[in-house]
Amino acid sequence: MTEAPLKSGLLSVALWAIFALDRPVLSAEPSVLEAQQKRIEVVETVSPSVVAIFSSNGQGGGSGVLISPDGYALTNFHVSSGAGDFMKCGLNDGKLYDGVIVGIDPTGDVALVKLLGRDDFPYAKIGDSDRLKAGDWVYAMGNPFLLATDFKPTVTYGIVSGVHRYQYPAGSSFLEYSDCIQTDSSINPGNSGGPLFNDDGELVGINGRGSFEKRGRVNSGAGYAISINQIMNFLDHLKSGRVVDHATLGATVRSRDDGAVEVETILEESEAYRRGLREGDEVVSFAGRPIRSVNQYKNILGIYPKGWKLPLEYRRNQEKVTIFVRLRGLHSRAELVPGQKKPDPNDKRPQPPKPKGPEPPAEYAHMLVKKDGYANLYFNNLQQERVLNGLASWGDYSGKNGVWQLGGKDANGLPFTATVSADKAELTWQGKAFTQAFDGSPLQNLPDGSGGLLVALHQLRLFLTQHGFLFSEFAYLGSEPLDGRGSPADVLTSELTGVHGRWYFSRASGEFVGFDTQLSDDLDECEVRFGPQSDFQGLNFPAQLIVHNGSREVAAFTIETFKAEEGSKPTGAPESKTE
Repeated sequence: MTEAPLKSGLLSVALWAIFALDRPVLSAEPSVLEAQQKRIEVVETVSPSVVAIFSSNGQGGGSGVLISPDGYALTNFHVSSGAGDFMKCGLNDGKLYDGVIVGIDPTGDVALVKLLGRDDFPYAKIGDSDRLKAGDWVYAMGNPFLLATDFKPTVTYGIVSGVHRYQYPAGSSFLEYSDCIQTDSSINPGNSGGPLFNDDGELVGINGRGSFEKRGRVNSGAGYAISINQIMNFLDHLKSGRVVDHATLGATVRSRDDGAVEVETILEESEAYRRGLREGDEVVSFAGRPIRSVNQYKNILGIYPKGWKLPLEYRRNQEKVTIFVRLRGLHSRAELVPGQKKPDPNDKRPQPPKPKGPEPPAEYAHMLVKKDGYANLYFNNLQQERVLNGLASWGDYSGKNGVWQLGGKDANGLPFTATVSADKAELTWQGKAFTQAFDGSPLQNLPDGSGGLLVALHQLRLFLTQHGFLFSEFAYLGSEPLDGRGSPADVLTSELTGVHGRWYFSRASGEFVGFDTQLSDDLDECEVRFGPQSDFQGLNFPAQLIVHNGSREVAAFTIETFKAEEGSKPTGAPESKTE
C-alpha cells in the first residue's frame, strides 16, 4: 500500500468521526421503550410470588408459585417428590420459609404445597389459559440450575409456540401432559414447577417438561407448561390432601375415514355404557368442547378429575344424543402411590430400615399426617371441618338419632309416609309398602328403579346425626359442578357396608344441597336434591326432596310433616380432627 492512499484513508476516518460527533444521538422509538418498560413492570410485579424450592437436606430443588395470601403454592409433582414432605421455600425478598406438602397429582405432574410462617404472602393473579394463542408473549420464571441462590427468580421471555398440545407419558412414568402449552421461553432443569405468566402478568401455566432428550439436559426451545385452567379443575382436590387421579370415560376411540371420531371399545360396567353409549357411536363433543381427533379426546379427558359428571354428545343414525356421565378413575391406587403399598403380614423376613429424612420443624410437625391414599391427611381434616359447618343451618341433629317420620305428597298429589330408624326403613307410596332391614340383610333397590331410596334415607339419617365420623370411610373429595351443569359444590364422600355416598355443599353459600347413594359400582346412584328448608318443631328439613336415578326422575316429594325423635347421643366423635 502506498503512503498517499494511507494518508487519504486516515483523513476520511477523521472527518467521519468529527461529522458523527456533531449529529444528535438517535433514541429508540417510544413504542419500543414503552414495551420494555411494561416488561420491567410485569417482572417486578410478579417476581415476589415466585418460589425457589429446596429439599430440607439441601439436595436438589425446583420452582413454584404462590396462588393465595395464606401460602398455598403450586409446583410440579416431580419437584415435590424430590423435595420431601417438608421443604425450604425462598422468596425474592431474600427470606427462607418452611413449606409442607398438601396434595399431589402424579398423573398431571402437579403438587400443592403450603408455605408457613405468615398469612400475607404475595401471590399471583390467576389468568385464563384457554385465551392463549400461538404467538402470545409469555414469561417463564423460576430457579433453573438452582441459580437462584439469593431466591431472586430467573426470567426468560418468549412466545407461545402452540396450545392444546398432548404429551404422552415419558419412559416408565405415567406423567401425562394433556392440553398443555408449548413455549420457546427457556425452560431448563430447575425451572420445573415455576410459573408461566402472560404479557399482563397473569398466571397461565406451570412449567414442567422440556424436550431434553439427546440435548444435554438444556433448553431446546420446546418447553411445556400445564395449563392453569386444568389445574384449577383439580385445585380443591389437591387441597383435600389426597393423591388425586385423572379421569377416563371407560371407552377408547378411533378416527374414521371421514374424519369423525367414533367409539372403538367401551366397558359394559361404565356409566357411559349405562347411559346408552355404544361401539360405533360418533363422539361429537365432551364437556362442551368439540371432538375432531383422538388427540382432542385425550386432551379433554385429561384435564378433569376422577368422579366429575360432565356432558357428552354423541351421534347415532344421524341423531344427536346428550348424556351426563360420571367419569371413572384412570389409575389404580397402587399405580398412583406405589410407595404406600402395605407390607405382607405373612412375610417374616427382616425388613430393611426405611431411610430417615430430615426431621420436620418442631412447630409444624403436627401439620403432616400420613395415611394410605393421602399426601397429607391433615389438610383433608381441615376441609372436612370447613364443609361440615354448612350443617349449622339445619339445627342440632346430634341427639335426633331415634325414629324419623316424614310424610307428604308427590308431584301427582299421591300421599307417602316414611319411617327411618337404626335397624330399618319403611316407605308407603303409590299404594305399595316397601321395607329395607339393616341387620345384615341384602340391600335392595327399593322402590324399584329408585337406586335404593330407602337406603338413601337411612344414610341421610346417619349423616345428619353422626356428622360422618361413624362411617367406615369419610373424606373431603374436592369440588365439582353439581350434576355436571350446576354451580360448583364441595363434595364429601363416605363408605359404609359397601354403600358409597357423595354429600354436596354449595361453594357459594356453604349450604347442604343434596347427596347421592350408590349400592354398588355397577348401579346408578339414588340422587336426592333438596328444596328450600322449612322449620319442623325447631329442626330445619327440606320442604322438598327431588329424587333421580340415572337420567330418570323418580319423584318430587313435598314434605308436609317431619319428626326426629331423641335417641342416644353419639359417642366416639373426636374433639378436633386437626389436633
